[in-house]
Amino acid sequence: MSNATTVLLCGVGGQGTILAADLLAHAALESGYDAKVSEIHGMSQRGGAVTTVVRFGKDPVRSMVSDEGCADCVVSFETTEALRNLPNVREGGYLLVADESIQPLPVLIGRASMPEGACERLAEAGATLIPASQIATEVGSPKSVNVVLLGALATRLDFAQDAWERVIARRVPPKTVEANQAAFRAGLAFAQGAASQRAAAGSDGEGAQRA
Repeated sequence: MSNATTVLLCGVGGQGTILAADLLAHAALESGYDAKVSEIHGMSQRGGAVTTVVRFGKDPVRSMVSDEGCADCVVSFETTEALRNLPNVREGGYLLVADESIQPLPVLIGRASMPEGACERLAEAGATLIPASQIATEVGSPKSVNVVLLGALATRLDFAQDAWERVIARRVPPKTVEANQAAFRAGLAFAQGAASQRAAAGSDGEGAQRA
């Protein structure tokens, strides 16, 4: 039986889903894991849904199959894609979601409508809601929502912070290194603070967490 961890990242085109998957995979490699990234599903142009799967483990990763209920974690850059990918989270898995909504292509062209009560439905599913856009803006890097979410994800993974930051320094455009590292640290700090608040309140970890 494989001991690989499966992380599904989802969003819409233009949000940096592909870069986030690349950074996650290389952080795993930097930390001594084998890692692979799936092909992209959906349309990567701005407005189209984008989904990538990253699998990593101490043993060689051979299969990239990720059926419903197989993802250890779903990281979603907005709420509509989070709802769409809820069935992919395995029992006992977790969901990290940027607490914002972006109209996907089918809505923009009038073929679909936005779901109602998205945040409430995600709360009922136990998602952790993260004000990623607000955090990214506060550190002066509004386009780094994807890296803020990786910072939050980092609190759940056994990768050293300096491994993440080395990967960011190598994989993002040189002029954006400091901004992306700041976004990563801010996401990490937010998630650590939220975890401390839950522990102090005696939370059992169930239900959505919101700033």
